[in-house]
Amino acid sequence: MNYATQHHIGNYQHTRTETPTAIAPTVERVCPLDAKTKRCKRSAERQAEIRTDCNATNGFLKSVFLPKLKETKTVQAFKETAKTERDFYKSLSNLAEHYSIETMNTKDFKFPYNIALGMWDIEAKLKRTNANWDNFKLIQDSKKTYFVSEERYDTGTTLYYIPILPLFKMLHNTKHKKNAQLLISVCSYLYHIADIPYYRQENSYLYWLYEMHKDWIEDDYETEETDTYKNELNKAEQIGDNIEQKLYNRINLTVFEQRLSRFKSRNTFDNECWQIASNAFALYTEYPTASIFRNAPIPEQDPYNDDYENEAIGMEKYISFTADTKGWLYENLTDSINNEFNECGTMEEPTIHKTFDGSEITATNLDFENRLFALLDELCSLLYNY
Repeated sequence: MNYATQHHIGNYQHTRTETPTAIAPTVERVCPLDAKTKRCKRSAERQAEIRTDCNATNGFLKSVFLPKLKETKTVQAFKETAKTERDFYKSLSNLAEHYSIETMNTKDFKFPYNIALGMWDIEAKLKRTNANWDNFKLIQDSKKTYFVSEERYDTGTTLYYIPILPLFKMLHNTKHKKNAQLLISVCSYLYHIADIPYYRQENSYLYWLYEMHKDWIEDDYETEETDTYKNELNKAEQIGDNIEQKLYNRINLTVFEQRLSRFKSRNTFDNECWQIASNAFALYTEYPTASIFRNAPIPEQDPYNDDYENEAIGMEKYISFTADTKGWLYENLTDSINNEFNECGTMEEPTIHKTFDGSEITATNLDFENRLFALLDELCSLLYNY
């Protein structure tokens, strides 16, 4: 396909949040980033005139006001009107069948309003029926006109950082040792299969941040708080290495089902641990090799572009195991993360593109991501409140 000759006839999408500007303190769960919601902009073009056949006094209330034509100039630029319409309705039919949507009959309207109306109708219905649908484009290349749909998991500008210090404390609490063993199996699954980065791994984003703060403390002037800071860093390293050794042992995956079936719930906390483990084991069973990065977008790299505002925040930067989500060290880490993220323009999120040009349509979806991110949310919240 020659993308250089494509024409984007239309681009319909949800109103998404702006670039995050600050990280709010963690409040009993994973850490959200502040963001403002975009407002819908008014259009300078007038509404296309549609008359009603009814002259009754309540006719106004019964009328259906159809959308204004936003893409008139673009669509009218195409000379092969008949072929454009034919390709459009064929692609629209394939898209509607894939998403199980019944479309409005717009063929009685004249070109190009019939196309704009069809796009408006399918966009409204996709919003209602598919939680992950983000946008679509109507493209015309040298051969045909067709839809490309994009599904995206909205991470909600959230830091999915799993603290392991609470897990370490749980392991050394006789009342909660069984809970800890169950969660060790959960975290071992996230470590080995879901491929969640671990902050003690040298190639991880958080490893670099921890090392940077360690260098700052060692190079800075001694203060009354220096020893406290050093102790917190040493604790993060030692406990981090200890827990990683446990997670690395794949026996935790072998006995996962056994631990789950033998676990006895006696209170609300036990129930929460069991439910999280049950959800994790279901994912492990249904998606035995799926990584959280399986649908990560491939970043576009331009060696001559130094525009950091257009740089994307990679998924590996906001998904990770971490030492803790409380205390001086974490507060300083989030300050550094905030400063870096403010320089970026977008966040990378799990994304799927589907092309409706007559070729075989991919059957993939974001079910795994929907369930895995919900699992991370629940696990982070449980460990934060322990």
